[in-house]
Amino acid sequence: MDLLNKNKEKPRILLVEDNPGDIRLTQEALKESQLDIHLDVVSDGEQAIDFLNKRNKYAESTRPHIILLDLNLPKKNGIEVLKEIKVQDSLKSIPVIVLTTSDADHDISKAYSWHANCYILKPVDFDDFAKVIQLIELYWFNTVQLAHA
Repeated sequence: MDLLNKNKEKPRILLVEDNPGDIRLTQEALKESQLDIHLDVVSDGEQAIDFLNKRNKYAESTRPHIILLDLNLPKKNGIEVLKEIKVQDSLKSIPVIVLTTSDADHDISKAYSWHANCYILKPVDFDDFAKVIQLIELYWFNTVQLAHA
């Protein structure tokens, strides 16, 4: 049993994604989940940083247990968001899963150099995408021990 279940805390994911289709795919995949997961969604890099720092319209936001981060974002790209997360003591322990369409070596290297916890290519097919989300859920909410949000 993982730390979240021991404390009956509902798992929380922050999805940082600007593509409405990918947001919908993630929501649908999570509906098939074994867990009752709370999903917050922001659509650009500035909103992600505001959400995590409880600024502006996100003053009442709740810290996520994990972050699913796309790299191709408006206003502030995913690498910039990752850098800001990993240099802040209050945020750097949140696991960041890069979930993106970019298979460019420089993006993968940059993400890991800024301490992304993993880098996953987004499948195009819904069934494959749902499998990826299920594996993320299985690993991050049923296998590893996460800190409280």
